[in-house]
Amino acid sequence: MSGRVYLDWNATAPLRPEARDAMGAAMDVAGNASSVHAEGRAAKMLIERSREEIAAVVGCKPVEVYFTSGATEAAGVLAGFEAVEVEPTAHDCLIAHAKGEGGILAMGLANSETGAIAPVPERAGLLLDVVQAVGRMPFAFGWSGADFAIISAHKLGGPKGVGALIVREGLDFETLRPGGGQEKGRRSGTENVMGIAGFAAAAKAAERDLEAGVWDRVRALRDGLEARLLDGAPGSVIAGADAERLPNTTLIVTPGWKGETQVMQMDLAGFAVSAGSACSSGKVRLSRVLTAMGFDDLAAASGLRISLGPVTREADVTRFADAWLQAQARFRARAA
Repeated sequence: MSGRVYLDWNATAPLRPEARDAMGAAMDVAGNASSVHAEGRAAKMLIERSREEIAAVVGCKPVEVYFTSGATEAAGVLAGFEAVEVEPTAHDCLIAHAKGEGGILAMGLANSETGAIAPVPERAGLLLDVVQAVGRMPFAFGWSGADFAIISAHKLGGPKGVGALIVREGLDFETLRPGGGQEKGRRSGTENVMGIAGFAAAAKAAERDLEAGVWDRVRALRDGLEARLLDGAPGSVIAGADAERLPNTTLIVTPGWKGETQVMQMDLAGFAVSAGSACSSGKVRLSRVLTAMGFDDLAAASGLRISLGPVTREADVTRFADAWLQAQARFRARAA
């Protein structure tokens, strides 16, 4: 829609031109990667080259990369483990204990709502969700200490419906999907060659942005936005402001002004933002992250997440701040 401003990059990043070009080229690769003829070998070669490129970005060995339909399926490595309900934290940490000895600690490296970056514990059986982190902050699986990691292409500007499970070489894990034996027998099914090619191209482009300091510019925009919002709305707070955060993420809380109401008002004003994580299929509920951080129910229902991206402009941020502050002033007037 003409004139709209997209500020929901933590939900999904717009498709990068590099990914679109790679996917277009992959459409001409006709073979099935499991076939032994020349066309099949060409498809297999494209997959393996993409695996190498993604491994280089994630800081792991190509043999440690297993392609999946996304991060949710990649987390299927937890099959066979019994989840134990624990007190959630601002870093969105979940513990899953094995049915027997040992266990897995599954945690997000960077929280999708606040952007808070979690300290990584030193322990065996660590699974890191790095979907928000890769491409936005330095990360290498090899030095993370994790045994598993999950990543999703569309958070990097790749296509939706493709991701990867990273497994430290030598570790055994549950088969994600039985069948024809693709992905070394751990995740069967005809490979999404076009999606995998777009995934690799997006990952490489994201790494270039990170190395070029693009996210430093985004951080400056984010910091300026927060200062302006708080200056004009003294009753609001930035959740996690005192924590190390991703450079693009703001979660502003205005108690009593429901997050979904803000989303609708900003949508009508031409801005795409969200009331929190986009992983709940459009459902609106209290933010467990804000609740874990000590916010009461009124405040936990009042968060608005603004997440910027590499192509966000200063003019976009200024326009949003103007629109939000005007809406916030109307809310205050009604509440008075």
